[in-house]
Amino acid sequence: MIVDRNLRTVNSSVAGLNVLGISSVAELPEGAPESCIALSHRSVFQEAMLKAFDAEAMTEIPPIELQLELPNGRSMLAECSLAPLTTPTGEIDAILVTFQDIAALNRAENKLEQANSILKSILKTIPDAMVVIDEDGLISSFSATAEEMFGYDQADIIGKNVEILMPEPYKAAHDGYMQRYLQTGEKRIIGIGRTVVGCRKDGTTFPLQLEVGEAKIGEERYFTGFIIDLTEEKQREAELQSLQADLAHASRLSAVGTLASSLAHEINQPLTAIANYLSAARDMMDGDLSENREFFREALTESVAESLRAGTIVRRLREFVSRGEINRQVLSIAQLVEDATVLGTIGAQEKGIEFSIEVAPDTNHVFVDRVQIQQVMVNLMRNAIEAMADSAEKKLHIAVTSVDDEQVEIAVSDTGTGIDAELGERIFDPFASTKGDGMGLGLSICRTIIESHGGVILAEPNPGGGTIFRITLEKAGQEQDDDQ
Repeated sequence: MIVDRNLRTVNSSVAGLNVLGISSVAELPEGAPESCIALSHRSVFQEAMLKAFDAEAMTEIPPIELQLELPNGRSMLAECSLAPLTTPTGEIDAILVTFQDIAALNRAENKLEQANSILKSILKTIPDAMVVIDEDGLISSFSATAEEMFGYDQADIIGKNVEILMPEPYKAAHDGYMQRYLQTGEKRIIGIGRTVVGCRKDGTTFPLQLEVGEAKIGEERYFTGFIIDLTEEKQREAELQSLQADLAHASRLSAVGTLASSLAHEINQPLTAIANYLSAARDMMDGDLSENREFFREALTESVAESLRAGTIVRRLREFVSRGEINRQVLSIAQLVEDATVLGTIGAQEKGIEFSIEVAPDTNHVFVDRVQIQQVMVNLMRNAIEAMADSAEKKLHIAVTSVDDEQVEIAVSDTGTGIDAELGERIFDPFASTKGDGMGLGLSICRTIIESHGGVILAEPNPGGGTIFRITLEKAGQEQDDDQ
């Protein structure tokens, strides 16, 4: 509105008239605009108008808040601004008065303040570390847990690129990942989650679980990362893995103990043969060497073969009982199974066991710890041999086949007494045993080993009588150099 010195409205904008609910200045209530101001606020308006008309003071009148009582009965909290209008001679003869509804603005500000208060509360109390970044990767929010986790104060890190929380090579690649997502929309971590590595202020690194969410505010995108420190979890996993390795090692030593007499017999055979061959060769040296050359060569050749046989048994035994660290390699599944039978079938022939092995040509390789998988194989073979002690038919068969392009299966079948019906699926539980003197840990350890390799071990009745144990392992692409 344009108001003269008598505080009468000379003109008004169409928008102003619409707010008042009238169509022309002539319809304004008498005394407007002052009459449209609540009585409690009129003195404030009058004082501001006097200052605005004071040309000599030339003071800038700050906006004032007024409560309006409009002709249509509506109340409105408005911000009033006054702008003097001067004549060519520099006299002020009117004031431009503007009213702006600030109730909605105040509500929005209150909601924003409330939202900021809630956000601050969340940042202070959320148990997981929370970091919010914009499209440029700059940090806009940093929770109290994140401060504790990374060692940065919120005031110091706001506005910094989030790559400051990452070690190389993640740091160098992060901006590229952001740009690729913004350009292609391809999600590789948003809504998926991933285990990555974080970097503290002191430069130390630690494993963390990162979940990322996305939000749009207007045309701007923001990304919220929820972070869990996995340091203690990884330590517990390492401790558990160490305990499992100790238990597996103890189980191998126990198995070797039960094999002791058979091992002694198995090693004694090649040693006795070597002694006999060498004795024969020594006796031949007293005769005509030219006549006995072929017999002499044969004796030495057989001695070498028997010594290698004994050496193979001792070497496999040494590997089997070694503590060692878990060492996964890409190995030929056929060679792995065949090596396991060196120990697994010791003494089987003397007990009348018919042993056979069949490996499909498409089984390829697996990524495993050699000793642990051999431990499983030996355990299953020794159990099968024991189960067939009183069987009329004693057949131990190992079949290696491909399940699909990603998995290979090892099946160990026997014609023994079969699984006790009372045990059923509990056969792999700790302390579940069908042996009178057994502790029931062997198959439990086997399951732990196979599952740690991402595989499965199952038991089922053999249609011909006995049991079939099936092991599935993940295939690998190629074989590594293997000098063992």
